[in-house]
Amino acid sequence: MRPALAEDAAAMSRVLVASITELCEADHHNDPEALAAWTRNKSIEGVCAMLADPALRMIVAIADGRLAAVGAVTIEGQVALNYVAPEARFRGISKAVLDRLETDLAALGHAEGRLEATRTARRFYERSGWVADGPQATGRKVNGYPMRKILR
Repeated sequence: MRPALAEDAAAMSRVLVASITELCEADHHNDPEALAAWTRNKSIEGVCAMLADPALRMIVAIADGRLAAVGAVTIEGQVALNYVAPEARFRGISKAVLDRLETDLAALGHAEGRLEATRTARRFYERSGWVADGPQATGRKVNGYPMRKILR
């Protein structure tokens, strides 16, 4: 695991789009409008904009010589991204990324982390100690579930 670099943008974009498209069907229901809305900022240009955002700390996980996951936290205390490549799923990579993101949030001075979980990832976060923090979000094509966790 390491900080994301500008030269990772194309691979990061591929992982983000593939993860959303292939692994999050329970959230987007293969609705073209929902997929387009969710992946719009996951293009190479969108990833470059994220990398340039001083309020975002991005990391990547490498497995078998390939970029296998993308994670990010905001300086405000939120997990913004935690996506794994479909071929890397169920190998502990997402959990390792989440652990790193929680460590990064604590290093930024946050005693509590927040995130919005997809339906797909909700149980994953619950198994990692995250708890519901209100009802499902509204107002977007794909709405997640607010969660929080007291950080060590």
